[in-house]
Amino acid sequence: MKVLFIGGTGNISAASSRLAVKRGMELYLLNRGKSPAKVPGAKSIVGDITQAHTLAELKRHHWDAVVNWIAFEPKDIERDIALFGGKTKQYLFISSASCYQTPLRHPVITESTPVHNTLWDYSHNKILCEQRLQRAYAETAFPMTIVRPSLTYETVIPVAIGGFDKYNVVHRIKNDKPIIVHGDGTSLWTVTHSEDFAKGLVGLLGLETAIGHPFHITSDEVLSWNMLYTILGEALGKRPHMVHIASDFICALEPSFTGTLLADKAESVLFDNTKIKTFVPGFQATIPFSTGIRRTLKWLEDHPERQVVDAETEAKIERILKTYRSLGH
Repeated sequence: MKVLFIGGTGNISAASSRLAVKRGMELYLLNRGKSPAKVPGAKSIVGDITQAHTLAELKRHHWDAVVNWIAFEPKDIERDIALFGGKTKQYLFISSASCYQTPLRHPVITESTPVHNTLWDYSHNKILCEQRLQRAYAETAFPMTIVRPSLTYETVIPVAIGGFDKYNVVHRIKNDKPIIVHGDGTSLWTVTHSEDFAKGLVGLLGLETAIGHPFHITSDEVLSWNMLYTILGEALGKRPHMVHIASDFICALEPSFTGTLLADKAESVLFDNTKIKTFVPGFQATIPFSTGIRRTLKWLEDHPERQVVDAETEAKIERILKTYRSLGH
């Protein structure tokens, strides 16, 4: 099977690239040529998907499946429909589980849960991308499949404040500094290791019955935010000093957190993975957070340059804590 990944070396996508190669797929990565492809066994095509004049080599190929990991706006989809129409048997768009109805009317999310999120431009634009693909499928049979990851990690820290590509939350726990936990920490969430996500994504490649369908792919492990931060602390050999602050209060002080909190992580969600398990028999997430986060921390320890304690993020955390304490908390 001949597969193209646009992207393919990031936090979510690298594991899917490795698994595709392991399963014998002929994987190509579209690469701007500034650095070599980082996936052993994958082939490279030099080009920038946003620069049409660099895509001459790409246009000579036909594909069994194309996955765009880095499409964020409707214009990206318009470009891909024009570029890959008649050139691929399947086009997979990496959307986001943050597209689901916000606020939720029912805590259990299936693929039939409405998509509606106007609190975060990122999510709203992903929804517009999905809608354009659905029209293309209905009108011209463009062979699209929509995939919605939730909070997926391998090389990032999957927490709400001071994490992801920032090392702040780890630095603070290591140094016995207070960390912010939104709400009372009892709302439920699911984090998914990228290697588990890859099992579902790669299982969809070339699957004709998946064309026209949306899928989310997550772990079945459900943890409260208090448990997530406690497990992170245990992996660091520390007991986190958690300060619980309402999401509304946090976002009023620092609106930059509105997307990640009020539009995504402020309420409990439970993902029903029946659909991906039906289409990809045998799919099962097997890496619990207690195991996966230790792998991530080890990777960060082995790459000190990745341990970025962001000064702006640190200032925001300190400002929120100071204001909260000034009110007698």
